[in-house]
Amino acid sequence: MNEVVTINTENRAAMVKMMGMTDDAKLKKKTSTLNRLRLWHYPIMGQAEVNGKMTNVEVIDAGNFRLEVIDGGNSSFIYSKTISLRVFMQRFNLRRFVANKSAKPNESKGSMQRTIMADSLDMDLKDNTGRFNCGKPSGWIEDFHALPSEMQQLIREIKRVRAVFGVVTMENPTDDKGQPIDEVVTPFIWEIDNNQAFKLVGEQLGAIVRRDRLPIEHAIKFSPSLEHQMDNNSSYFTPVCKADMSVVYNVTKEDDAIIEEFTDWVKNNNDMICKDWDTNNTKRQEEMPEEEKQMVEEFIDIDMEGEEV
Repeated sequence: MNEVVTINTENRAAMVKMMGMTDDAKLKKKTSTLNRLRLWHYPIMGQAEVNGKMTNVEVIDAGNFRLEVIDGGNSSFIYSKTISLRVFMQRFNLRRFVANKSAKPNESKGSMQRTIMADSLDMDLKDNTGRFNCGKPSGWIEDFHALPSEMQQLIREIKRVRAVFGVVTMENPTDDKGQPIDEVVTPFIWEIDNNQAFKLVGEQLGAIVRRDRLPIEHAIKFSPSLEHQMDNNSSYFTPVCKADMSVVYNVTKEDDAIIEEFTDWVKNNNDMICKDWDTNNTKRQEEMPEEEKQMVEEFIDIDMEGEEV
């Protein structure tokens, strides 16, 4: 049975650690059931009558925030230019998309390698392929360009992810047809893998923690996103955000229940990845050449000899 998680504003240091905010303080139910927040980089097209004819038009601009609301096996989408987040906790992981270049029309376009979620990236993390860190070498890489070209490419494909959990307020939202709907306030997860967004959100979380407050006690306000043009005439967006220290939110029993749901979600996610790690790691060892197996066994023997009894 899971322990009941409560939010104690009298012991902020312990809560900062539990919420996974320690890295940013230093800066100057099941995995399928959480609503998912994203910054959406593309316009949403629809049809409208123009001069008596139905024409394809942009019903939602690029750069909106998109909330995928999951109800059972069904999803619906809500869009908003501005949002407000109360962040309850965060975790970090690594992931790498491996494209299936020979995929046929009805086949998967690729697979996602991902590690467990942790409160820091300063450790080796098991992944669902039976390795660690999606294949990235452990520790600090002093000379990236000295690595083999294949390893350089693999590392470039690996993204660090800041998984933010909290309650989002979608301000002046619309549905996916661009029609206004009532304001939405709901728990969410936002897996941030864009480097600029990763840093910007972390800076605001750090700003709250350095004021000796918990992120859950304040909101981070997001203005309309900033557009960046690329050389190929396409564009991408980054968030514009600021922690609002002027309003302090009281922590409620409902908040306790939500953070317990988030911790359960992370545990279930990590349990599934560890199960995949066990299966695939065993398979990798079975397929390992005999000389490599012998080398691994020798390392294990050396380790055991060095252990104190």
